[in-house]
Amino acid sequence: MKGKKRKRGTGGADRGLNDEGDGEVGTAIMRAVDLDVEAVKEEIRLRQAAAAAEEAAEKEREEEKAANDPYLMAEADYIKKDLRWRNKQRTLVFSSRGVTSRFRHLMENVRQMLPHHKTEPKFEKKSKLHEINEVCELKSCNNAVFFESRKRQDLYMWLGRVPSGPTMKFQVLNIHTTDELRLAGNCLLGSRPILHFDKHFGDISYLKLMKQLLIQAFGTPRNHPKSKPFHDHIMCFYWLDKKIWFRHYQIAPETPDRADDPEGQILTEIGPRFVLDPIMILNGSFGGQKLYANAFYMSPTALRSQAKKMMRSPYKRRLHMKEDRKERVKAAEMEEDPLDEAFT
Repeated sequence: MKGKKRKRGTGGADRGLNDEGDGEVGTAIMRAVDLDVEAVKEEIRLRQAAAAAEEAAEKEREEEKAANDPYLMAEADYIKKDLRWRNKQRTLVFSSRGVTSRFRHLMENVRQMLPHHKTEPKFEKKSKLHEINEVCELKSCNNAVFFESRKRQDLYMWLGRVPSGPTMKFQVLNIHTTDELRLAGNCLLGSRPILHFDKHFGDISYLKLMKQLLIQAFGTPRNHPKSKPFHDHIMCFYWLDKKIWFRHYQIAPETPDRADDPEGQILTEIGPRFVLDPIMILNGSFGGQKLYANAFYMSPTALRSQAKKMMRSPYKRRLHMKEDRKERVKAAEMEEDPLDEAFT
């Protein structure tokens, strides 16, 4: 068979043309790559410049924010918005039968200051105090403020933690209700109060326990359904003369432009006013072993009895007053000076 004849002399030329074409293509690719690298470098420089400008602007904003917010309130965790009601504290506020109008108005003032309170009809005097635990259980309350009236002239306040305790008993003195005082202060109904205790509540052992019970009973929990997320009033507890003095103030700015300045706030008293004289602390809920007893406390009956004994005989009192006067006059007399006759 006859084979096909090969063409000679054309293969080398083709290879040369291919090499030249490949060289041109490679050069074009290198140029394109160089152009792409330059473009990428330029884009990176632009992005770095933009990031630096944004970082400088952010730093300037932070400096401005720090100047406007020196107390860093925006970064505080307790200010962050949380709509869940976690601290479910409820306080039952009620009284016994036989309370006077002044005592009843004081109880209503206490209820107005506590948005998380629960109400209950008057407690029967014949009932035992430990039955208050059952009432709190029915009302789903874990704190109780019970005003007990005796002889229609003495008021006692029981403050207890239900159902485990402890319980404190006070005598309420120097009562002045909000309507009676007619002070200029005012606050939003349902707003959360700030509780203030003086330094003695951090130094004395039984006052530390009183402080914790007062915080749990009078402190409105955050995000309570009946509370408002504002702090425009403050409850103050002061330890003076072996007693707890209670005052209630409104927090208001001096001028409208200083509303967010903590240093530009003033206090205006709202009311009510009263004094708590501690009597005892029990380890249970309205019962149990006595943990503390006030050695300086005198019951109002003993005070009235002592006053009657002092006023029993006016004649004897006048004789004592005359004898005291004679002793004071005799003690005030000066001794005779022998040199006084030399100059007469």
